[in-house]
Amino acid sequence: MFSIVEQAGFQYKVTEGDVLEVPLIDAKEGDEIVLDRVLLLSDGADTKVGSPTVDGAEVKAEVVEHGKGAKVLVIKRKRRKDYKRKNGHRQAYTKIKITSINS
Repeated sequence: MFSIVEQAGFQYKVTEGDVLEVPLIDAKEGDEIVLDRVLLLSDGADTKVGSPTVDGAEVKAEVVEHGKGAKVLVIKRKRRKDYKRKNGHRQAYTKIKITSINS
């Protein structure tokens, strides 16, 4: 069984036991969260497609950890003008583990 869920503007295909890195969620490590924006739900034989979401479907997940991703560098440059700027940031994320998919 798998489903497609939306979290913070991104769509993820998930099955039970998957571990995902999603944009930062305001929850403590070990907390259980509910992802209720389920766009598609399939068990192999039967598929439910939402418009925009599947009614009554939800995906439960456990917060594993919070962290920061790899550094993303932003470089600006104009040739022959001696203009160079280098900037970077690390995007915060939350690692979650899918525990159950309920229809």
